[in-house]
Amino acid sequence: MSTHQQWQASWIWHDHSPIAIKEGEHEKVYFRRKFQVPDVSPVKLVIHVSADSRYRLYVNGKSVAVGPCKGDRHTHYYETVDATKFLVKGTNLLSVMVLHFTTSEPFKVGAGGPTSIWRANTGAFFFEGVLENQVDRTTARMVSDEEWLCLKDESLSFYPGRKVSYVGGVERVDGSLIPHGWLEAGYDDSHWKPAVIVSDAYDPTYGQLTPWPLTPRPIPMLFEEERTFRAIVWQEGEGEGETAVFLAQNRQIDDGSEGYKLMPGQAMMLELDAGELTTGYLQVAFSGGRGGTARILPSECYEDEPESGGERNKGIRDDSSKRILFGEEDIYRVAGTGNVAEHKLEIYEPFWFRTFRFVRLRFEAGDVPLVVHRLHYRETGYPLEVKARFQCSDESLQPLWEISINTLRRCMHETYEDCPYYEQLQYAMDTFLQIVFTYHLSADDRLARKAIFDFHSSQLPNGMLQSRYPSVLPQIIPGFSLYWIMMVYDHYRYYGDKQLVRSYLATMDALLDWFACRLDHLGLVGAMPPMYWSFVDWVEQWHDHAGVPPASQQGPLTVYSLMYAAALQYAATLNESAGRVSTAEEYTSRAEAVKEAVRLHCWSAERQLFRDGPATEDYSEHVQIWSVISGTVKEQQARALIVTMLQDDALAKVSYAMSYFWFRALSMAGLYERAFEKWETWRRLVRLNLTTWVEDPISQRSDCHAWGAVPLYEFTAEILGVKPSAPGFQRIRVAPQPGYLKWAKGEVATPHGNVKVEWQMDHSDTFILAVDGPPRIPVEIVLPNGEKMELPEATSFKTIVKLSK
Repeated sequence: MSTHQQWQASWIWHDHSPIAIKEGEHEKVYFRRKFQVPDVSPVKLVIHVSADSRYRLYVNGKSVAVGPCKGDRHTHYYETVDATKFLVKGTNLLSVMVLHFTTSEPFKVGAGGPTSIWRANTGAFFFEGVLENQVDRTTARMVSDEEWLCLKDESLSFYPGRKVSYVGGVERVDGSLIPHGWLEAGYDDSHWKPAVIVSDAYDPTYGQLTPWPLTPRPIPMLFEEERTFRAIVWQEGEGEGETAVFLAQNRQIDDGSEGYKLMPGQAMMLELDAGELTTGYLQVAFSGGRGGTARILPSECYEDEPESGGERNKGIRDDSSKRILFGEEDIYRVAGTGNVAEHKLEIYEPFWFRTFRFVRLRFEAGDVPLVVHRLHYRETGYPLEVKARFQCSDESLQPLWEISINTLRRCMHETYEDCPYYEQLQYAMDTFLQIVFTYHLSADDRLARKAIFDFHSSQLPNGMLQSRYPSVLPQIIPGFSLYWIMMVYDHYRYYGDKQLVRSYLATMDALLDWFACRLDHLGLVGAMPPMYWSFVDWVEQWHDHAGVPPASQQGPLTVYSLMYAAALQYAATLNESAGRVSTAEEYTSRAEAVKEAVRLHCWSAERQLFRDGPATEDYSEHVQIWSVISGTVKEQQARALIVTMLQDDALAKVSYAMSYFWFRALSMAGLYERAFEKWETWRRLVRLNLTTWVEDPISQRSDCHAWGAVPLYEFTAEILGVKPSAPGFQRIRVAPQPGYLKWAKGEVATPHGNVKVEWQMDHSDTFILAVDGPPRIPVEIVLPNGEKMELPEATSFKTIVKLSK
């Protein structure tokens, strides 16, 4: 169904009035509608559904859809689901829970709901279902209108997170105010009121846009899979029963057969280990216990006492002897509706998924006994299908591969995310890297296409792109906008989609013109506007400047000029592919002029390095690697520059975020054998018992940032050596980089199918290479000694060559 669908449904809500403009006052509304399914003929039910701001849809008590997919003011997504398997003969029930986040104080972080979720100034729900008779093909439509019943929730309030501020706050829920049983057809909803229409789907006459321009969801639904915790790390308190019930696998939680019982006034606390950092919907089941409380604190890791300056102090992440779990609590007041005799338990589940490796629970009984039956969770995330694999002679590299996969998974939901615990925001630099990692791991570009569109949609009237998007709180990091051009360029390299390229050329032109207008009298990209954040990398020497090179205080940043030059060259390639030859030539000419300006004004003959700015004696690895990537220096000059860089310990070093480009520069300079020493940085993190990669080497914040999942690219594209040699992988290049390794093997995903590579080096320097690629796809083989082979295809190809020393 396209955006041109002639909708019959309307947007409905519980009333016409806007929500209270008060911190924390989001609105949660329940909707119900019954319908009949005939006994005589099979039927099919296809549903189109959306809401502002979030919803969960149930058919006969079964969850069938969660959304809407994250969009913005001009793109409001709807989901389409086939709900046929959930139908029963006779009476059926549609139930929906909608949560609208307040629009109050959007610039006060944590006060207005999740920063990444767009919302209008009123909540709304949209539903259009088509019930089709499979025999005579007659159809009946069910639409959101006044026939739906609704009830405004009074149980839930949100408190702005003070530690985890961008994801919308934590919950305080009074279970006695929840309409328990509302998912059941027999529930008495006589006190509910008819819904109110707040808007048509669209204006068919005058073209006035509603706050919700409906667009089909472009990515698959997130998966939800039942999980239980692996271990109880610690416990204390009163009560009776086995706390092992919290670890019971696949046990029916409503059978009442087990539980941990707290008598009036008793309390207990325990900490559970999920085994690895994950994302999921936490759920607790109770019986009895009216007036008791449950507190749930999800956390990434255990921590030591803060350092003298108050800064967090992480170390071995699963060392529970440290007893400190950082995080914020959801608090639930038990209603006491759970009844074992009736095989019904009271369930509490926070509306939004949580990120955790460890969870601390505290239960307190009130005036009556409270029985806790289980805590479990439904893992959720983007359905990433891992098709690639990797093994090599150095066993210490294997954990790097596995941890990288887990890190990438946890930062993929309805967008790519910088981190799932703190922000859940899609940043351009992070996203560029995550996209490349995804291509090599799965060849799935659906989330990448959405990300490219998202950042295109973020463009300001002056041409600049926002650094993170979707976001209700705009932010600009000028360098991040250039990563978007690299996203489009890489998509063309991997998929060869010229139509996608053409659709974004105007956006690209406007962005590059923004930089062109800021060239100074030296021909360099000048100082950035003070209202923008000129972030480059989280580096120790730049920590006091929030990741901005201090050279920015004295004028232009060399790295921004080099990144601009590289982006111009990528844009030139894309324009040429689209037939805009003159524009391609113009961009190439602009790039050459900027590179010449860098050579003239930023080169230090004494240090044989490029300076961080034309008026400073600060130096960093960042400027050197971007001078190679941009082609400002080439061949022997590039090699000499990288050698000098590697020998100079005084340089500001790249962090995990920029390490991908560090590896690229070494590869382009023909020095990739020197890159293997870099893996010790990741090995140190493994020794901390991390299950995902940290944000940076300086702060003690996020334990899950996928820009550190660099092994996914390096192991597949460099060690195994598989890259596109022509747009869309219409030609495959296999050029292994053995380094010190004795053997490596694995598979790399491409749009045409996997490429299997296996190589080994024996003691006599004999190199044995086997490649098995998709049929009818030409392959270029480049051996470690530089020898090349051209093959019409590489199905079961094998070669043995003696490498000269």
